[in-house]
Amino acid sequence: MRVVGEIPHPDCKITLFAWNNRYLIKFEQGLMEQTFKINEYDITAEADLRTLINEEFIRQTLTRFEEMETSLRDRLNVIG
Repeated sequence: MRVVGEIPHPDCKITLFAWNNRYLIKFEQGLMEQTFKINEYDITAEADLRTLINEEFIRQTLTRFEEMETSLRDRLNVIG
């Protein structure tokens, strides 16, 4: 797996990878992570990855992190 780049953001870590004929966009926040896989043939250049990741995409991802955190916290409360 090769790191293609990182996109700085104050609320999460965003890392771009190339691996196995795919590009991966990995978002990390605390203990949670989300990874999006894109076939390398669906984009024309690695630079297109940065175009995909606009503020709306990031906002949706951050909202999903909140949902993931709530879901995990709820489940952990069941056992503890």
